Amino acid sequence: MTVDFCVVGGGLAGMAAALSAARHGAKVALIQDRPVLGGNSSSEIRMHVCGAHGADNRETGIVEELLLDNFRYNRTPSYSVWDAVLYGKAQYQENLTLLLNASVNDCQLEGGVIKSVTAWQTTTQTWIEITAKLFADCSGDGVLAPLTGAEFRMGREARAEFNESIAPVEADKKTMGMSCLFQAREYPVPQPFTALPWANSYGDEDVEWLEERGVNIRHTNYWWMEVGGEVDSIRDTERCREELLRISFGVWDYIKNRSPNKEAYANFALDWQGFLPGKRESRRYLGDVVLTQNDIEAEGRFEDVVAYGGWTMDDHFPAGIHHPKAGTIFHPAPSPFGIPYRSLYSRNIENLFCAGRCHSATHSAMSATRVMATTSLMGQAVGTAAAIAVRDSLNPRGVYEKRLAELQQTLMDDDSWLPWNRRAVSDVCRDAKLVASLGNPEPLRNGLDRARGENYNGWRGPIGSSVEYLFDSEVELDSARMIFDSNLNRVDPSRGKSKLLNMRHAVCLGDSLFEPPATLVRSFRIETLDADGVWRTAAECPENFQRLVKLPLKARAKGIRIIPESTWGADDARLFAFEAHRLGSRP
Repeated sequence: MTVDFCVVGGGLAGMAAALSAARHGAKVALIQDRPVLGGNSSSEIRMHVCGAHGADNRETGIVEELLLDNFRYNRTPSYSVWDAVLYGKAQYQENLTLLLNASVNDCQLEGGVIKSVTAWQTTTQTWIEITAKLFADCSGDGVLAPLTGAEFRMGREARAEFNESIAPVEADKKTMGMSCLFQAREYPVPQPFTALPWANSYGDEDVEWLEERGVNIRHTNYWWMEVGGEVDSIRDTERCREELLRISFGVWDYIKNRSPNKEAYANFALDWQGFLPGKRESRRYLGDVVLTQNDIEAEGRFEDVVAYGGWTMDDHFPAGIHHPKAGTIFHPAPSPFGIPYRSLYSRNIENLFCAGRCHSATHSAMSATRVMATTSLMGQAVGTAAAIAVRDSLNPRGVYEKRLAELQQTLMDDDSWLPWNRRAVSDVCRDAKLVASLGNPEPLRNGLDRARGENYNGWRGPIGSSVEYLFDSEVELDSARMIFDSNLNRVDPSRGKSKLLNMRHAVCLGDSLFEPPATLVRSFRIETLDADGVWRTAAECPENFQRLVKLPLKARAKGIRIIPESTWGADDARLFAFEAHRLGSRP
């Protein structure tokens, strides 16, 4: 198989990389060694998608598109449907070939350039060789690093090397560990559980130790059932999995049969147990920039910001569950902090990108960048850069040197927000007259596309009202772009004021259904003004559930307007951006 861009790893970072590159015209292959996509968020591991803390800091772009699809199609949240949402996005994306159950285990190079990778597909018992101009390692474990000779690290840097205060005094090979999670389901009647004879047994002497870690079924996903940080987090995975299963079934036995609050859990049954460990850390590439603790604490204000984080430096103790205290330290980090493009490619392999937890960062910095919403932004940046590189015959470093501004603007046009940057508004709307039937529409063209502090940066108006641009003369319009309000601060009504996640840790009686955010505009129409002064319908959208919407127009007009017709529950229509693009003017 020959493609422009080959992505290894089908977690959310790899998915975002493959989708963004394919959508921008590159021919892409996405190789995943599992039968499902999503990595740690998939049904095989079941970790929720988390990212930046703070008001209005939720990640958008492709990761928000996936979450909003999930709210629409996965009403009674099922991990199988979440898998299907991700599968459909990749399998039916134009320019993208999806290869599941295929494990990359060989690589061919000439000089410092990868020519092809070879994967064994277990289901078809077939060797598949993928030749490409560019490659991206989004595998988490950095599987291409030892195959290619790319420079990488594994373990913790010494404190003095980068002057990181949270790093150990001496460098070591220790990492954060891995976990096998479980999921419980509530029933109307009691559900007994009989302990497995080979599982761990936790008794009265363990009550304080377990309860301080949190065993509330409704509100925790048992991340602290963690081992592997003191051994090789790749080569020792199978041994760690065996220990994790003994721990996990032992914890469930404790919850059901010996916990002081066992009566509160009487009606819960173990619905699913993970047998594939979810990993936090292994190999990390070395790029032109190695992101450090100090960079994060300084907000990461790099010139080449192409993604951002906002999770704390969540540094799990290598001993995991065997550490005497609960297994992590949440070292403070600003939200947001920038992630530079130069940390997303190998410094010595000429055509190799990296995104996800294996990107170029110290152990300390990676403890904040490893969460999946953050890694998705990295993936989207890498895929967009790859499409630009393919078009202009550049390598990853060449995009930084020659096309950085275009990369950043394209990301923002695709609703991947970049802190401290402003999206360029289309020329046809920048100087046009902008009016609304009610309210001030000017923030719609300020290039910010989300609330920041006290500034909403958008327009709100009654259903049926309108916002319109009027041009000095007729213009050939190619498309319209809208950013609707998907409520970046949404909470889960079934879990109090907790942040609404892509999935729930437990299935409880009385759980509310998933549905698109009430603030989203559900139906709207676009009208254009012809030379005779008559407004005519140019496009209609009767069932929208996305935040970013781009519609083709192909119209000659003296004006354009949007008329929201309904929402998913809010009393008013809310819009962060609305503009048209002139024919031939889009990035």
